[in-house]
Amino acid sequence: MDAIYANNYVIVAIFLLLGVLLPVATVSIIGPLLRPNKPSAEKQTTYESGNIPIGDSWVRFNVKYYIFALLFVIFDVETLFLYPWAVAFNELGLFALVEMCIFIVLLIIGLLYAWRKKVLEWN
Repeated sequence: MDAIYANNYVIVAIFLLLGVLLPVATVSIIGPLLRPNKPSAEKQTTYESGNIPIGDSWVRFNVKYYIFALLFVIFDVETLFLYPWAVAFNELGLFALVEMCIFIVLLIIGLLYAWRKKVLEWN
């Protein structure tokens, strides 16, 4: 029985090793061999839709933009949780319905909190 568990750990270790080594090898070894390398002064400039960059590239943004984007991601992930539940609703039963109602109520509380803090107002 111990050999079976050891074999499982070896398989996980191999996948972890491949998961780290393949991207590193692709970016650092194979990438420079395959891509063209023709540096020029124009390629070294900052890309701004074809316009010549003027001023400093470090610009302060209002933190509300980031919070708004974070709220979008949270409610987007909510959809990922709701869809499989809706597809398998008949097999899951009443317990899953109660769990999903609690989940939705928690999300509504979070949305109301964000609304009350005026995060959703766009100035």
